[in-house]
Amino acid sequence: EKRRDDCIRKNNKTNKKLPHTMPRANVGGVNDVGGGPEEWFMSLPIVTRCWFGGTLLTTCAANFNMFSVYKIIWSFESIKDNFEIWRVLTPFMYAGPFSINSLFLMYMVYQFSKQYESGGPYNTGAGGGTADYVFMMMLGILLLLVSFVLLGGMVPLPPIFTQNLVFYVLYIWSKRNPTNAANIWGFQMKAYQLPFAYLAINVLMGNPYWGLIHGMACGHVYYFCVDVVPLVYGKDFLHTPQFLIDYFGIGEYHPQN
Repeated sequence: EKRRDDCIRKNNKTNKKLPHTMPRANVGGVNDVGGGPEEWFMSLPIVTRCWFGGTLLTTCAANFNMFSVYKIIWSFESIKDNFEIWRVLTPFMYAGPFSINSLFLMYMVYQFSKQYESGGPYNTGAGGGTADYVFMMMLGILLLLVSFVLLGGMVPLPPIFTQNLVFYVLYIWSKRNPTNAANIWGFQMKAYQLPFAYLAINVLMGNPYWGLIHGMACGHVYYFCVDVVPLVYGKDFLHTPQFLIDYFGIGEYHPQN
């Protein structure tokens, strides 16, 4: 418990001291819709809308002291002993103390989730639609939490996983669309190079980078299971659960107003 609190304090202090931020990536194939803020927000795909909206609300509420950040970080003991089940999700919806870094992280939640969800997720049973993306996110959350526990403090990972999940999604998108055009600060590259470019920038700037590695490693596990195993070993074992297909349907889900 003490080691977790120390890790969180160190992470928050680092975020406040950092003079540099990760650059914005421009990615081909995703266009924004005009109109006011409400129209723009409602135009987002459903998973991206929920994740981005939840991250914005949780981050603002914690920073305005509506609740302590220690009430939303991952803590298995609090879930088991006090039934604080919201801690399963809230560590993936907190961008950190107000700073330019937290703004960039919230932008990355929006940008990278939207480009993957709009571009067509891996088809694991729902035609590459919303149900497949929800299933991928569920597996990502499970992988990140299990691996965090297994690592057991061997690497400096704070119990907040928003950045980790962002790079989980980014890595899978880069494997799904490896030849898509992308650039950082005007440097052109292919999509498959983008996660590693971000990682290199963080290392060179002295920013924390273990969250990126954690997310990318879990993303590689998903990619290997959904793409490599069926092609190389002829085994196709990742299938979107029927209850998700029943709820979201085949293809992109559009809520009924």
